[in-house]
Parts: sequence; structure tokens; C-alpha cells
Amino acid sequence: MRVRTLRAAAAVAGGAALVAGTALASASAATVHGGAAGHPRSGIRHVLLLSVDGLHQQDLSWYVQHYPASTLASLVRHGIDYTDALTPVPSDSSPGMVAQATGGDPGVTGIYYDDTYNHDVFPAGTTTCSGPAPGAEVAFEEAIDVNQNSLDAGQGLGGLPGSILQMTSNPRDVINPANLPVSAQTCKPIYPNQYLEVNTIFNVARQAGLRTAWSDKHPAYLTLSGPAGNGVQDYFTPEINSQAIGYPAGQDWTSDNAATMQYDSYKVQAILNEIDGYNHSRTSHVGVPGIFGMNFQTVSTAQKLPTSDGLTGGYLPGGKVPGPLLVRALNYINTQVSTMVAQIRAQGLASSTTLIISAKHGQSPTNPADLKRVPDAPIIAAVNAAWTAAHPGAAALVSFSTDDDGMLWWLSDRSQAAANFVKQYLLTHGAAGNSVSGGPVTVPASGLTKVYAGSASAAYFGVRSGDPRHPDIFGIVQHGVVYTGGQSKIAEHGGAGIQDRNVPILVDVPGLQHGQAVGAQVETTQIAPTILRLLGLNPRALQAVRIEHTKILPGLAGG
Repeated sequence: MRVRTLRAAAAVAGGAALVAGTALASASAATVHGGAAGHPRSGIRHVLLLSVDGLHQQDLSWYVQHYPASTLASLVRHGIDYTDALTPVPSDSSPGMVAQATGGDPGVTGIYYDDTYNHDVFPAGTTTCSGPAPGAEVAFEEAIDVNQNSLDAGQGLGGLPGSILQMTSNPRDVINPANLPVSAQTCKPIYPNQYLEVNTIFNVARQAGLRTAWSDKHPAYLTLSGPAGNGVQDYFTPEINSQAIGYPAGQDWTSDNAATMQYDSYKVQAILNEIDGYNHSRTSHVGVPGIFGMNFQTVSTAQKLPTSDGLTGGYLPGGKVPGPLLVRALNYINTQVSTMVAQIRAQGLASSTTLIISAKHGQSPTNPADLKRVPDAPIIAAVNAAWTAAHPGAAALVSFSTDDDGMLWWLSDRSQAAANFVKQYLLTHGAAGNSVSGGPVTVPASGLTKVYAGSASAAYFGVRSGDPRHPDIFGIVQHGVVYTGGQSKIAEHGGAGIQDRNVPILVDVPGLQHGQAVGAQVETTQIAPTILRLLGLNPRALQAVRIEHTKILPGLAGG
């Protein structure tokens, strides 16, 4: 029997809780004197950043229209709503979060996905690094945990899940170095933060003496501490892909949307503890962080699951209106944000706290009729077979792949000729799959519209040809194509399509007397320098900002 500890709290999310609390901005406007309309004054000491993964701008707009008394609607009315915001490409969790924390795209940060390949590292577990590096998988997700099947990632807490807030604040404690790729230069394991090529907002905040905290879905988000490793003081990183406690064996916290809400609620409690001035576990009073936040997964699973808890997932036909499971998820998010806003007000922090809501990525397709699920294994096998047929004795050409609704391949032969071979094959062969109803479909050109091969892929990401990190093949999918076997999901992310990339950026700043919608195109990379500017810190302290000339968001603090 499933144990759903927080089901009751989640179920009421669409009712009276919708009107609980008011927007942070409206509460604080009266306490900030002399600020001209649309131009906040100084005095911001805290920034709370929330990433609602999967959330599209159209979802936020729909919700505000249909729930005008909600906290989210109030935040939109009193804040700055950037209606044409885009994530980096690929639109995946890791590059998406890193963008918000660094101001940089994958070519600058070196983070292309959470599970990639590097041609210049040794495989995990290597202890003797002789000869040239053979290249290896770089998996910075649940695979590096001490125990990926445990909510505490292997810390060994008793009484889970109730004790999960006692999880370590240092993810290194629950990362197994034997599962990490090995540096060709030092022959030592590469921790996630060491793999990042630029610093983060957390590093800059720490240098200024501010406290920092972050809650996310894997210990691998140690990445956000930056190469120096000192960015985030207080992490809370329960493993989302662990066995969901109280659910059937083999189900993780994303397999059931109620389980995802339960999981997200642990991170919400960590944030509430931090708003109160405690560490995430509420065991020490340490002061409210200057920069802190979390990511939500509830919307993402409600978009991806065909059904859950007796409710249909995703969107209604046409792809504009959320279905019942997704509406419940949006109500849940609204309730949690309302709780945070109320806690900020109760602690007297409304006039000194900025709230930013965005998303690491969107999800595609929204219209069920557009879905074409295509297994990628037969495509990879066919390319490898064609290559060995043309080159007898050659090794398999595709060394590693990451395919969701984009295609990222790393090749054993990095010559332009090999890359062109793959491109030509992919664009001239169809692939079989299934529709949302499970019926057979065939997609032309392996489900792709464009393929960047070899040097063209390097140019796409703005790196030198032969850079060891970038994919040798980067494919843009036809809208609706998701590379997956079976029928367990109806949407995915990780590509370059507009539904993957068009996410909200909603900024609620004390002192703004009138809300506004900004239609100019912006990018989530602009969140990072904006946070620093709001805190009175120098955005150019971020290396990626200097390299990419990333601007702060327009209409904020001189932006």
C-alpha cells in the first residue's frame, strides 16, 4: 500500500490556499520610500531563486488568467514578467541551472548535459593514468551517489523519509569518488564543481561575506559551488531518482506525481527553515542567506507522466490548456510559493528580499497529437553497422549518446569525415516509433530537422573544433519527437525547440510600485548578473558574464 504522507496538503492546493497571503511586492512597497515607479531602490539583502522545472511561460500566463486570486497572479501583477525568456541549448537541467548561476552557455561553462562524454578523461575507477586519455562518460547525476537508491544518497540516516532534513549540507559526503571520471592531468577523480569551467553567483556572494544555500535533486549539484568549491555553504540534495519510500519497488520519486510533491515538500521545508534564519535542517541559527533557493520537479512529472493518481498528465488536445494532473501540480506550486511569501513577510524580510521564479527547462510537446516516441538504440546500432561495413575492423563509431528530445553523440573517430558520415546517414534514413496512443509511426531523417556535425557542432556551441567536451553530433529534432522506448512518457526536454526553451522569468522586487510585462527577448543566463546587481555586487565578477557579455535583465537596477 502506498504511503502518501503529504497527499492531503497537496490536494487542497487549488482551494482556499490559493488566496492565502499576498504578493511579496505589494507587502513591501509601502516600506520602501522614494523609489520611482519601475525602479527599485537599494536595500536588497536576500534573493530567493525558485526553478519550477518544466514550467512554460504559457503555463504561467494560463494560470494567472484562470486563478486571478492566486499568489502567482499577485506576483505577476506586482513584479516584472519577462514573457519571452529562453533557456540555453541544450535545454536540460544541468546547463539550465548552471546558466542561472553563472550567466553562461554550455560552450563557456563546459556543462552540456547531466550525462555526457569527454574525450580527454579516464573512466571512473581508473587509478593508473598511463598513455593518452581514452575518453569516458561524465555522469553528474544519481550514478555518482554512494547509494543512488536511497533518498539520502547513501548517508545512512535512520527513519527515512521523516529524517531527510538531517541530510548532510556537503554533497561530497554522499558522492562516491570511484564513480567519477578521472582527470588526465592529475589522475584524480573530478568532482562536479571541479568540472565547471567558470565561477558562480554563490562564489561571488561568499567573497562578499554573504551566506549561501541551495536545494536540488541530486548531490551532483555540488557543481554550483564552482571550481573553488566554496560557493554554497548549505546544500540540501535528497536523491530524486532513489526508491520512493512507501511506493512499489522500482518506482522513484518521479514515477508518481504525488510522490514528486512529497519529495518537493521536503525541499520547501528546507527553504522555510532558511527564511527563519536557520540552516536547512533547522539545527543551527546561522542567518538568512544572501542567495538561496530550490528547484521543483512536480510540474515536470505532471507533464511527462501519461497518468498518475487517477489523473491524466500533460495537456488537453491542442496543447494550450493544462490537463487535470498538471493543474493540480500548478496549484501545488502556487501553494508552496504562497507559504514562502508569507514566511518572508512574517520574518520582516519583505522589504529586503527579491523573489525570482524561472525554470531550468520547459517540456515538449505540449500537444499530445504531436508526440512521436522513437527509440534511439536501433538508430545507433544502424549507424555503427553502416560504419563498420564501410570500414572493416573499425570500432563502433558512436561512443556515447544522450538523446531525449535532442540528439547528442560523441564519436570514437573525431575526423570530419566520420562526422559527415553520421550526418548523411541520419538525414537519409527513417526511424520507427509510436504515437501518444501507442500506434505505429515512422519519422523521416531519424526524427531530425538539422544535424551539426564535427566542426559545425563546435561552431554551434562557440568552442574550438576538437574541444573534448562538445558533442561531435548535435541533432535538432522534428517537433514532437522524443527519443524513448516504450510508452512511459508523453513529453521530454533537452533539445532546442521553443517549447523546451520558452520558460518564465518572473522577478518580484521590493519598491516596484507597478508591475510590468517585458516582451523583449531575454535569456535565463541573465538571471545570474541580475542577482548580483540587486545585491549591490559586481556582475562582472562572473567569468561567464565577462566572456559572453551577459547583460542584466532590462528594467532592473539600471539594466
